[in-house]
Amino acid sequence: MTQAQSQIQSARDAGAQDYDPVDFGFAQDKFQQAQVAMANGKYAQASDLADESRADATLARTKALLGQARGQIQSKTDANRQLRAQNDEAQSENDQHYQQQKTQLAAQMAAMQQADNGQGNDQDNGQDNGGNPASSSTTPAPPTSSAPLPQQAPMQQDMPAPSSSVLNGAPAQPQQQPAQGFQPTPAPGQQNQGGQP
Repeated sequence: MTQAQSQIQSARDAGAQDYDPVDFGFAQDKFQQAQVAMANGKYAQASDLADESRADATLARTKALLGQARGQIQSKTDANRQLRAQNDEAQSENDQHYQQQKTQLAAQMAAMQQADNGQGNDQDNGQDNGGNPASSSTTPAPPTSSAPLPQQAPMQQDMPAPSSSVLNGAPAQPQQQPAQGFQPTPAPGQQNQGGQP
């Protein structure tokens, strides 16, 4: 009877009323029957009922412990599942952040490469234009100078107009000098100039 009562108390402490109320109820009922048999002097029947009550209490306690273990396992499983979900979410965020950084880096590299290509084309155009960095399609404006223009030389005075004989094509007659010493013979055409035909 004492052992049966101790097992019932252990089952109650293990939570048998919650995890295995059926077996725990059997243990209590048989223990009460054992007490009644003991009071009626039926010691053999009381001993058998006490053994059955102890066995039911032990079973209820075992099931209660098993239920507690299952509850702990389930709780840990839920916690692990929650941690796994949080880990997956964090990993997804890290992947997105990595992809964003990768895209930004690729855009920056493309921009730098395009800028380098543009500078190379400008240098090539400068060499094609004879070292002039300006484009060949644009003609540089002539430089304006504020220096004063050189003064023109003074114009010579007008020469006298030629004689009419020169304009008519007749050669000009040289003026006869007074005879000094030897005088040349006039031409035949000049001998008639004196008013005699």
